[in-house]
Amino acid sequence: MNPSRAVLDVHVLQTLPPSCLNRDDTGSPKSALYGGARRARVSSQSWKRATRRYFNEHLAYGTGQGTRTRKLPHLFVERLTERLGERANDEARIVKLANTAAGLLVGVKPDRLKKLQASDVPADLDYALFVSASTIDSAVDQLLAAYDGAELDEGALKAAMGSGHSLDVALFGRMIADTPELNIDAACQVAHAISTHRVASEFDFYTTVDDLAGDEEPGAAMMGYVEFNSATLYRYATLSLGRLADNLGDTGAAAAGARAFVEAFAKSLPTGHQNTFAAMTLPDVIFAALRTDQPVSLVGAFEAPVEGSDGYVADSARRLAEHARHLDDLYGVRRAAGWASYTPAAGDLSTHLGDSIAFPQLLDEIEAAAAAQLER
Repeated sequence: MNPSRAVLDVHVLQTLPPSCLNRDDTGSPKSALYGGARRARVSSQSWKRATRRYFNEHLAYGTGQGTRTRKLPHLFVERLTERLGERANDEARIVKLANTAAGLLVGVKPDRLKKLQASDVPADLDYALFVSASTIDSAVDQLLAAYDGAELDEGALKAAMGSGHSLDVALFGRMIADTPELNIDAACQVAHAISTHRVASEFDFYTTVDDLAGDEEPGAAMMGYVEFNSATLYRYATLSLGRLADNLGDTGAAAAGARAFVEAFAKSLPTGHQNTFAAMTLPDVIFAALRTDQPVSLVGAFEAPVEGSDGYVADSARRLAEHARHLDDLYGVRRAAGWASYTPAAGDLSTHLGDSIAFPQLLDEIEAAAAAQLER
C-alpha cells in the first residue's frame, strides 16, 4: 500500500432534538434539497470550527493550535513585546516591524505596505490568516533580529511561517492568494451534514417578562421567535494520512493527529443557539474505514429519504451499513480496515460494519493502524 493514497473515512449518524446549530442570513436553520426532499443541513465550516474548538478545549495535543484572524500584526506585537522584555522600549519600532512582517506575508502591494509601515497602531489585515502558535514564534525570531538592527529577511520570514504547523492548520489547510508559497493543501475534507429524512422547520415564540414591572405594566418586555428543527444527521469527513504526515512533518504526529481528529469530529458540536436548546447529543453510530483507493462518502444511502414512524436512527443505520457493503461489492475494492461504535438503538450492524467496540478502543485502533500504514 502506498501511504500517500491511504485515506481514513469517518461516517457519523447523530440525532439532534429541537435545535438551530447553524443558521443562514435570515436566522433560519440551514437546509438543502437532496433526493427531491428538503433536509436539515449543518455546514462543513460550522463543524470544522467546532472541531477546532474541541481541540483547544479537550485535547492536550503537543503542537499547539492555530488561530484564524485578521489581527496578525497584533499577535506579532504581543509576542515581540513579550520576548523583548525590558528592551521593549521602542513601541513605534515594534509596531512598524509587526505591520511590515504581516504585509510581506500576505503579499500586500507596495503602496499598501508603505501605509502599514507608517501606521502607529497594529493593523487589521484585509482577510483572515490561519496561523499556528509555533509559526508565530518562529516568525518573531526574525522580528527580534530586525529589532536589533538586522534587515528583515522576507525569505526567512516566509520559511518560518511555512513550517511547524499545528494540527488544525495541517488538517484544514490555508490559502493566501498573494503568497501562494505559504498555501497548505488541506489533509481533511468535511461534507455538509444533512438529515437522512425530510425536515420541516418549526417556530418557538417567546416572551420576556420584566421582573421589575409593576401590576400597572402588563404584557411582555420583549417578544420574538426562533426557528428550529430536529433531525438525524449523516456526517462525513475524509482524511489523507499521507498529506497529514507531510503537513506535520512527522509520521508519529500524523497518527496521533488522526486519532485526535476522529475524537474531535465525533464529539464536537456547533454552538448556534445552544443556550436556547441545549442540544448536547453524542452520535449513535461512528464508523471509520481505512481505504487505499479513494475516499467514499455513503450519503447515497439517504438519496431516498428515510420514512420513519418510530424514529430514524435504526433505519438510517441499517441503510448506511448496507450501502457500505453494496459499494464494496459493486466496485470490488474493500476497505483495508474498519471500526464501528454504535448504540443498541442503531440495531445489529455487525454483518456489514463489524461488531461495535467502545469509542476509546476505536480511537486506539485507528491510531495504531495509521502509524503502521505511515511506516510502510
